[in-house]
Amino acid sequence: MFRYFRGSIIFTIVCMGLAAWYGYASTGNIENTLQILWIVAVLSVLEISLSFDNAVVNATVLENMDEIWQKRFLTWGMAIAVFGMRVIFPLSIVAIAAGLGPVETIHLSLNQPDEYERIVSSAHVGIAGFGGAFLAMVGLKFFFDGEKDIHWINWLESRLARFSAIPSAEIAFLLLAIWGISHLLPEAEALSFVIAGMLGIVTFIAVEAIGTVLQLREEAAKARGEVIRSGLGGFLYLQVLDSSFSFDGVIGAFALSNNMIVIALGLSIGAMFVRSMTIMLVKKGTLAEYRYLEHGAFWAIIALGAIMLLSAHFHIPETVTGLIGATLIGISLWWSIRHNKAEARQAEG
Repeated sequence: MFRYFRGSIIFTIVCMGLAAWYGYASTGNIENTLQILWIVAVLSVLEISLSFDNAVVNATVLENMDEIWQKRFLTWGMAIAVFGMRVIFPLSIVAIAAGLGPVETIHLSLNQPDEYERIVSSAHVGIAGFGGAFLAMVGLKFFFDGEKDIHWINWLESRLARFSAIPSAEIAFLLLAIWGISHLLPEAEALSFVIAGMLGIVTFIAVEAIGTVLQLREEAAKARGEVIRSGLGGFLYLQVLDSSFSFDGVIGAFALSNNMIVIALGLSIGAMFVRSMTIMLVKKGTLAEYRYLEHGAFWAIIALGAIMLLSAHFHIPETVTGLIGATLIGISLWWSIRHNKAEARQAEG
């Protein structure tokens, strides 16, 4: 198992070293430096707990990709996850909201962290609408599938699968949910929430469309006898999915610190471990071994999407979010183990 997490452990040591250097250079105090190191460690654990279901879902896509694209997901994807979502994304929100340039925005984040936090947090309604809608679509698409013949919560999943006969039933269901939640918000925020939710749905459809087009091109090339080794569609899908998972972690991180560098270091460590877990699940064939684990992860995604949508009006602690996802995955894992033991006993008998 160590070989899967070796890179993450080295990355963690480097980030903690940078945090120690930054803490002492900026405060000149050992006690404050230790406090920064503690916050970085807590943020990394928070990111892992919120994103374990992300690792399972990533593995379902990654196991069908070529090895070269799996490596690119771990390298290029990591750069996008760290610098794109943990640094560039919140800076972009502040730059757009405050009408500042890149240099002024970085200056604001480093020298006026309270104002930086306020501007990022003010965009929460739009982020909740977009991220919640995209994640909800990911989860609903998995269960609104008439070809799915393995069900964990049979009485519910079998009925959802039958609804797939109705075109775009999951989109209609989600739009009604977004419309209902918007009535809980002030008029100005309600419009932003609905627009963001619609853009989240459109983004999911667009990513699915790109993946389908690329797949059709690959199949046509294979039919002509050409050797194709491409996973671009899956790579793009994973990046958007990972970004959606990152929204709640980036916003929730401000509960512990409003320092951009501290947040980026902590969340980056968590993101690296999530990617290592994804690779381990693929290489060890864990999803095939535990038949309901995938179901638990997608239920966790639906729960996270619902929580993000509801967080536009209600305050829901990140601890609750992480516990719900971990509990669903834990129960599905236990159910899978129970199923495997029952099959083994039946084979022996």
